[in-house]
Amino acid sequence: MKIDPALLEFAKSMRHTATDAEHLMWQILRAKRFMNLKFRRQHVIAPYIVDFYCHEIGLVIELDGGQHGMNDAIEYDAERTKFLEAFDLTVVRYWNHDVLGWTDVVLEDLWQKCIELKNTSP
Repeated sequence: MKIDPALLEFAKSMRHTATDAEHLMWQILRAKRFMNLKFRRQHVIAPYIVDFYCHEIGLVIELDGGQHGMNDAIEYDAERTKFLEAFDLTVVRYWNHDVLGWTDVVLEDLWQKCIELKNTSP
């Protein structure tokens, strides 16, 4: 499937405007630092751009700011998750303030999810 070049360009630009939570998470995930898994950031899974993606275990990580608590955003995120899950992807969401304030708790949860997915992937 050909990906819209504008979407790829937008994803690239988003890498340069990361939130503090995205920046912290990327420092943890990049270069196979987390469980030796390769993660990509601002990865296009058309028509969406996901925050972090690990192809090996089919995991999408989304970091959400306060705007994701609004009704229309909740609906949009649910639709988006349903779309991604249709491709056998697992979507996990963490709030930005939890990533920044409770990093160890978030990473423990993420570790458990990755273990489960590693044990179920072929």
